[in-house]
Amino acid sequence: MTGDLRSCGPQRTLTDAAAGQHGVTPPQMLPGDDAGWDRFRDAVHRELDEFFAAPGNRVPASPGFPVLWERIREQLAGGKLIRPRLTYIAWRSFTAATPAAGEAAAPVPDAQCVRLAASFEMLHAALLVHDDVVDRDWRRRGRPTVGELFRRDALAAGAPEHEAEHAGESAAILAGDLLLAGALRLATTCTSHPERSRAVADVVFEAVAASAAGELDDLLLSLHRFGAEHPAVQDILDMERLKTATYSFEAPLRAGSLLAGAPAELAERLAHAGALLGVGYQVVDDVLGTFGDPEVTGKSADADLRSGKATVLTAHGMQVPDARRVLEELAAGDTTVAAARRALTTCGAKEAAVELATDLVNRARTTLDELPLPATQRAQLDALCHHVLNRNS
Repeated sequence: MTGDLRSCGPQRTLTDAAAGQHGVTPPQMLPGDDAGWDRFRDAVHRELDEFFAAPGNRVPASPGFPVLWERIREQLAGGKLIRPRLTYIAWRSFTAATPAAGEAAAPVPDAQCVRLAASFEMLHAALLVHDDVVDRDWRRRGRPTVGELFRRDALAAGAPEHEAEHAGESAAILAGDLLLAGALRLATTCTSHPERSRAVADVVFEAVAASAAGELDDLLLSLHRFGAEHPAVQDILDMERLKTATYSFEAPLRAGSLLAGAPAELAERLAHAGALLGVGYQVVDDVLGTFGDPEVTGKSADADLRSGKATVLTAHGMQVPDARRVLEELAAGDTTVAAARRALTTCGAKEAAVELATDLVNRARTTLDELPLPATQRAQLDALCHHVLNRNS
């Protein structure tokens, strides 16, 4: 991975970004190629359905496996398909051509790109399932996680609470492993072109390793609540790039480009823009994880603070004496999450995080502006930049 996420000083506020210097439309109304994306998205869903229906991916002799398999499939439902979308945009950026007279404006989805895009969506599901175990979360996208469903099964069977939790966590680990194996199978079989196959596979395997490193860093950084110094903002940004931005933004853009035959240097520059955009996305996620509406985000607004998660919000708060005192009291169990949220509001942590996210997204835009991208794909990426800063879930 190249590029640097340092020197991320604020430039514009979220309101400024919404008004914007770039005329964009919301992500569900991306300019141009909408029909192409609609067909591609449907093809990704079919690819995933076919994967789960394939006899070779089932273990019929196991009484419990069919239940696990169906719950894994349900885990994939309801996602925003950001990673497949980025894969598609990158691939189209280096294969797009103006349709000839009478030619359909919406291209037939390329089977290789569809399979690669599906692999990233399955990888995303795998990492979410494992992340829920690490974070002890029992709800995802407003519904019970795979682990929670098995925990309930164990309780219904008469298991005590601690055994039920162990059963749920164990089932979730197995579910994540199966999804991870499926993602790698799709990625490594997406093309028969030897050089592109190796390049794409390397990107996906590196993304898995980066995410594991970032998940571990996230866990270790949270130990600050037991007396260690709170991580600095840059430490948190580095962790968020490894844990999420790499596989969610950086890798789909790089892999989609390489699958299309783009020069490695251009694929790398596009991936760097994705890294900046992805970290900006995660900073906004920190804001939503503390100040968002659970009915909209689908997850608790208390979990991050209650678990002592190190975020750019708490890093800012620890630099302000009054906020630091409240956060330390929360870690000791001497105050409430609501009090900590009020302290972060008072010290300006939310505004600082929004300014940081805005700067990261602006830098991603600058990088994109320097790339030789077709107008349609450039506009779609710009619309995604807008979405990152203005989403509420």
